[in-house]
Amino acid sequence: MIKHIIGFSLKNRFLVLLATVFVIAWGSYSISRTPLDAIPDLSDVQVIIFTEFPGQAPQIIEDQVTYPLTTAMLSVPFAKVVRGYSFFGLSFVYIIFEDGTDMYWARSRVLEQLNFVSGRLPPNVNPTLGPDATGVGWVYEYALVDKTGQHDLSELRSMQDWYLRYELQTVPGVSEVASIGGYVKQYQVEVDPNKLIAFNLPLHKVIKAIKRSNNDVGGRLLEMAETEFMVRGLGYIQSLEDLESVPLGVDKRGTPILLKDVARIQFGPELRRGLVDLNGEGEVVGGIVIQRYGENALEVIRNVKKKLETLKAGLPEGVEIVPVYDRSGLIERAVDNLKQKLIEEGVAVSVICILFLLHLRSALVAILVIPLSVLIAFIVMNQQGLNANIMSLGGIAIAIGALIDGAIVMIENAHKHLARDRGKKNHWQIIYEAATEVGPALFFSLLIMTTAFLPVFPLQAQEGRLFAPMAFTWTYSLIAAALLAVTLVPVLMGYFIRGHILPERYNPLNLLFTGIFKPIIWLALRMKLPVIAVALVLTAATWIPLERLGSEFMPPLNEGDVLYMPSTLPGISITKARELLQQTDKIIKTFPEVHHVFGKIGRAETATDTAPLSMVETSITMKPKSEWREGITQKMLIEEMDAALKIPGVTNVWTMPIKNRIDMLSTGIKTPVGIKIAGDDLNTLERLGKEVESLLRNVPGTASVFSERVVGGNYFDFEINRAEAARYGLTVGDIQDVIQSAIGGMNVSTTVQGLERYPINVRYPRGLRDDLDKLQRVLIPTPRGEHIPMAQVATLSIKKGPPVIKSENARLNAWVYIDLKDIDVGTYVEQARKIIDEGLELPAGYSLVWSGQYEYMERAKERLKLVVPLTLVIIFVLLYLNFQRVAEATIVMLSLPLALIGGVWVLYYLQYELSVAVAVGFIALAGVAAEIGVLVLVYSNQVFEQRLKNEEIQNSGDVLKAVFDGTSSRIRPIMMTVISTIGGLVPIMMGSGTGSEVMKRIAAPMIGGMVSATLLNLIVLPALYTLVLQFRFSRRRQPHKSGYSEKRELTPTH
Repeated sequence: MIKHIIGFSLKNRFLVLLATVFVIAWGSYSISRTPLDAIPDLSDVQVIIFTEFPGQAPQIIEDQVTYPLTTAMLSVPFAKVVRGYSFFGLSFVYIIFEDGTDMYWARSRVLEQLNFVSGRLPPNVNPTLGPDATGVGWVYEYALVDKTGQHDLSELRSMQDWYLRYELQTVPGVSEVASIGGYVKQYQVEVDPNKLIAFNLPLHKVIKAIKRSNNDVGGRLLEMAETEFMVRGLGYIQSLEDLESVPLGVDKRGTPILLKDVARIQFGPELRRGLVDLNGEGEVVGGIVIQRYGENALEVIRNVKKKLETLKAGLPEGVEIVPVYDRSGLIERAVDNLKQKLIEEGVAVSVICILFLLHLRSALVAILVIPLSVLIAFIVMNQQGLNANIMSLGGIAIAIGALIDGAIVMIENAHKHLARDRGKKNHWQIIYEAATEVGPALFFSLLIMTTAFLPVFPLQAQEGRLFAPMAFTWTYSLIAAALLAVTLVPVLMGYFIRGHILPERYNPLNLLFTGIFKPIIWLALRMKLPVIAVALVLTAATWIPLERLGSEFMPPLNEGDVLYMPSTLPGISITKARELLQQTDKIIKTFPEVHHVFGKIGRAETATDTAPLSMVETSITMKPKSEWREGITQKMLIEEMDAALKIPGVTNVWTMPIKNRIDMLSTGIKTPVGIKIAGDDLNTLERLGKEVESLLRNVPGTASVFSERVVGGNYFDFEINRAEAARYGLTVGDIQDVIQSAIGGMNVSTTVQGLERYPINVRYPRGLRDDLDKLQRVLIPTPRGEHIPMAQVATLSIKKGPPVIKSENARLNAWVYIDLKDIDVGTYVEQARKIIDEGLELPAGYSLVWSGQYEYMERAKERLKLVVPLTLVIIFVLLYLNFQRVAEATIVMLSLPLALIGGVWVLYYLQYELSVAVAVGFIALAGVAAEIGVLVLVYSNQVFEQRLKNEEIQNSGDVLKAVFDGTSSRIRPIMMTVISTIGGLVPIMMGSGTGSEVMKRIAAPMIGGMVSATLLNLIVLPALYTLVLQFRFSRRRQPHKSGYSEKRELTPTH
């Protein structure tokens, strides 16, 4: 079939060239339309249920809201994890779905379950779905700064909440804009209980009066003088004066009792659970732009920036919008780095072609295959909806050298045929014979290289989403190269390979490689068994470096920005949190490599942020590398910063923004390694967590270990005595109303001031509720008009309790975070596991699971164990279909362990750990190594078959000579394919830009493996193949009538 395709292409040259022009036009259009991103979206499909229950403690939230929701969501189809978080006043339920689940289908199914379970929740508690964003949706962050000092933080927060936020949400692709920092303005009514007694007013009457005095109503329609009027009753509170004049009743003399008579009324800050700081200079107001699922990040960020430029005109003088995190810089750096590598690789491969062929027009035929294959890959990418990112472009980058393999071999074969038959046959006939002689084998070898990436497609979760784009583009570009090799390349050869062509024997590079390998091949063929034995020993010796290699899930992707994520002990106040944040930011800003520091503690007002007040997230944006101190690396800089930030009670963790968001979503663990302990009792979980912390603290490689204090929060507990309350005619609810409103403060209503909304809060003055004794004297009105102190009906005590309650699949969890230093994940977990197994005794009903990167690594390892053998079987079947013999297919498969030798030793030399990226490199190597094996056997078989037909093979010595001549005479095309592939990978190994860490791990085993596979394939495979052919020859009675027909040839010839 392949020969027919080549023949059709040569007969219809105009159609082939016209199709090429069409491909160039369509490919160019596709490139312009392909969205850009830094890395593929690695986050799972998530749906968030967010519920507010103001003023309630985490245990109440867990019992009444989170637990009913999590148990209901366990039955949602394709939900793999249901994770619950119960905070002070807030509940989050994250439903993580299986790969491939449609986001909006998932949201609709969650909504169905939500309707079903809502009847089990407390009154006036309304759960809502979070934004339709991914875990990595935080694409842009900004700070609102007043340089003049004329606007306080509450005014800046109002500008953010009521001006910038809603305008930015109109930008296409923006799901939500979250506010953080500053103060939400609040009308505060501080009621004096002594004045309430004097006027004989209960607190609930004050609350009711405020609610009744803050409303607008409509009175339908009125018709007067043939004109229709809409009737309104205006009564919204617009100012402090309006609130002060709220009537509460009249005294005995008929004088109105106003709110200002019993309360102090003022503006103040709403209770807040998060704040932000810029450069350690003080608090600012921040905004976080969250991208909608499936949108083009770069396009969204550009549109947000344009919108912000137009909005600046509406800000007061001196108020500035300062960008503090911008992912577009990472995207552009990553894509520019890969574009540069692609150009460098193209140039390197082109130079190699020219040097080997010493015929510019012939080299041009091979070189043209590269851009055309890339264009075809982009056409398919665009139709599939794949982004251009470091992984999808990386697939093309590692394939660059392999793309021209088919063209190189065809061109080299055409040179041989032209040297032999020029003048004797028609030029196009010579091209046809040259192309059909090697075309089928080349097509199959490229197909095998494509098949080698099959194990990547079944990878799941994060690793699957990371490497699938690379596998797709590798596959598309190689299939394109295979098609071009049997369609366009023969046509271009006919037009371009003309004129004087330097004979192969005069080519300096050919003379060099022939001079090196010919004696070695000659010696190997005469010492076949020792050569095979040495190869086996070398393969076995690979175990030495292999067992010394560590393991990790993925090498760290250098995003450029650094995220400092320390954890404090729970119970920290907002005042202390602000002081700590400003202190750490100020220290970090002193490093000359730092451009700016944006510190966040607590959570932003979005369902996508579950950070407690004890969690710091400081984004550190670096200056360009050219402005760094000489010789300093990012690792050294982080070590310096870590040493400078040794603060008592603070556990440091260093990571990167995108990586952290992905890890936190996938497993909830923010460090490379984590432990999840599940059970029923929070106190037991905390005890077990502390035991794990103490056991792991001295394990080699532990940079820091921190067990969450799941009962580390501080509580004032009011234990109501029902019998005593009954004596005064009070119910538990009556007393709780006072606790909820008078002590805690209750938002009783909301003002409507144009487009702005502000809460009205009622509570007792701070002086009456700031210590235990005063809280015991808080007055409670009774039905008989008396006011009794709290101590009469309740006992007050300070206790420890949960600051946050976490659950996974409806089981309570305690998490231990472990950061590593100078050790790989696999080795560390292996050591730590032994210590935990020996030193920790789990009670019945409790479980311990290792999580974080280790969880991904184990999952990927198990998946590859299943898929890699299946892929090897597929490669073997393809080889058999090409060769039509089991022996030849087996010999080529033996080239794969020979390739492993160089790959493993290069990893050991470079001190790279085994990871999914390295596994992908070895997967790509398998295809390339098989191609070399195919070429060696094809060339040996061509000579053997030709001499067999000519009856030149009479004994085993003739077989040996045929294999020797076949291999040694075609060293040039073999070396061209190898060196062009390696030449395409060398720029990746020399790179240092964004994404280089991952790409180097893929390229390193390929380069090392290519070198060892080439050296050993040119020595070992001919020796093995000679033994096979000699065995076959010895079993035949009539050598020239053996049954070797064209159907049994490796490459049929004419």
